[in-house]
Amino acid sequence: MPSRIDRYITGLFWTYFIGGLLVFVTIFLAVDAMSLLVQYKDVDIVSLLKYYGYFSPEIIYLMLPVACLLSTVFTISTLNRSNELVALFSVGMSLLRITIPILISVVIISIGVLFLSDRILPNFAKQKTVVMDRDIKKKTTLSATIKNERIWYRSKDNIFNIKTLNEQTQKAQGLTLYYFNSKWELIQMITAKEVDLLGQNWKLTDGSVTLFTEDSSFPLTSTFKEKTVVMAESADDLSSMGNPSDVLSLSELSGYIKKNKEAGLDTVRYEVSYHSKYGFAFAALVMSLLGIPFSVGKARSGGIMVNVGICLGLVFVYWIFYSSALTLGNHGQIPPIVAAWLPNAAVAGLAAYFIVKSKK
Repeated sequence: MPSRIDRYITGLFWTYFIGGLLVFVTIFLAVDAMSLLVQYKDVDIVSLLKYYGYFSPEIIYLMLPVACLLSTVFTISTLNRSNELVALFSVGMSLLRITIPILISVVIISIGVLFLSDRILPNFAKQKTVVMDRDIKKKTTLSATIKNERIWYRSKDNIFNIKTLNEQTQKAQGLTLYYFNSKWELIQMITAKEVDLLGQNWKLTDGSVTLFTEDSSFPLTSTFKEKTVVMAESADDLSSMGNPSDVLSLSELSGYIKKNKEAGLDTVRYEVSYHSKYGFAFAALVMSLLGIPFSVGKARSGGIMVNVGICLGLVFVYWIFYSSALTLGNHGQIPPIVAAWLPNAAVAGLAAYFIVKSKK
């Protein structure tokens, strides 16, 4: 059963955590909303509220690690400033023992982050994308869903699906394109093994064209090595509508990767995204560990703010490291699981070094 000291420290942590999270989320919302209003000047207030209603869970998700770090720093620094930390040391409690209630709270939050990314964010991401494209960007021609191992799109008088899409290289694999007449009767089907998305000019490689006509009871099929079709969508349009990493749960994304691997398609980017969801969930824990040794220095004469400034600098370094590792993983330079967990492992090692060094 938690002692009175543990309950006191836990209460301090959660007070700072909730307050810090509210501040960070509010600042993020304000800055992002101003940027969006500058870019889309004719957005109505209802659409704006709907968009940020669906976007808010993602913002909270992104701000949770930073809120954990700063609440850890403020909690220990508060104990230090009021000399309560010295009193706890005098009765034989180590720094690690004092921070156990904080670390337990952070572990609970980390589990919540994983649950949020797996169960909550995918549904909200789908709705956020719909509001952005339909109500803010005023795009009414394109809609997308992800089912089984394919990304399905509907645009004007055609429907098409893609097995994998790499927006960075502007390439797609496994295209099937269906054309319909005004009565929504199928008149043509085009397949292609690979596609270069050159803006709205799509260059198809190794495919076939099948025509469905009333004059013939059998469809007429011909093959091609290269073919160019003009589409209303570019790679950016497709990536914003159908990113499996954003709109699929962990189990669904795992199945998506497995099916595409079996088909011989490139799944490196999706594997990085899959493992990074686990890695990011525990970013809060490693950041909090890193904040502990910077919270026991001088607590007076602006000491708390100095500690906070140092930690924010370390957070900035962490995000650079994290983004760089994911980029290397996406380009196949390091294994996906290494790309997702290397930043956490490095920061945890750095935290352990500073914690050991801070012992006297």
